[in-house]
Amino acid sequence: MSIERDALIAFFQNGIPFNAWLGMKVERLEDGECTLRVPFRPELVGDPLRPALHGGVLSTTADAAGGLAVFSKAMSLETRVSTVDIRVDYLRPGRLTDLWCDARVIRLGNRVAVTTMVVRQEGDHVAAECRGVYNVVRPD
Repeated sequence: MSIERDALIAFFQNGIPFNAWLGMKVERLEDGECTLRVPFRPELVGDPLRPALHGGVLSTTADAAGGLAVFSKAMSLETRVSTVDIRVDYLRPGRLTDLWCDARVIRLGNRVAVTTMVVRQEGDHVAAECRGVYNVVRPD
């Protein structure tokens, strides 16, 4: 991995306020791949009658994981990664338990990266499958 791993994890978990508020934790970080975990909290429920996690929590976790996977290949913390497009296929309601997302870079070009993400929960519960496209701006 080209970026100092511990610095990237610290930035991702604590330097991005929204990630910190969600309680996102980096469970695994390799070159172009990562696994994130979002611990369950009652505030993340989107449908109390079903009950189910809010779909925005699933898509946010996928987007963050895709971005982190790109960052892990992108050379430096000065590199800027921003979302161009994300597609989320919701397959099942999110259970009221912790959420994991596995992300992998499929292609990293000079300016654009493409990732694939799977949002899952304990057991074989796959809640969503996603694809992300990210703009990559490297420092001069």
